[in-house]
Amino acid sequence: MILDLTALADEHLAAARTAPHGRSAHLVVHDGVLRQTVIALTAGTSLDEHNAPPAASLQVLRGRVDLTAADRAEELRAGTLRMIPKERHGLTALEDAVVLLTAVND
Repeated sequence: MILDLTALADEHLAAARTAPHGRSAHLVVHDGVLRQTVIALTAGTSLDEHNAPPAASLQVLRGRVDLTAADRAEELRAGTLRMIPKERHGLTALEDAVVLLTAVND
C-alpha cells in the first residue's frame, strides 16, 4: 500500500475545519500491533490527556502543536518527529496542524 500523506493531510485538515470539535482522524495503517493514524486539528483544539501506548511516535506533517505531559509542554513544528512520552500526555494545536501518530499496541 502506498499513501499520499500530503493528500491525506489536505483532506483531513479540510474536514477538521468544518467538524464541530475541530478535528479529523483516520487510521491509515493497521498491521497487527502497528497502527498509524493521521490526525488533523484546528488551532486551539486539543486531544485531552490520555495514557500512552507501549511504544509510539508523533510526526508533525503541518503546523505546530504542543505535546504536553505532566507539568510541561514541548512545541513541535512541521517536519519534526518525536517519541511519545511513556506517561499520560495530551496534544494541542497551536495553529492548524496535521500529525501522523505511529503506535504499537500489545
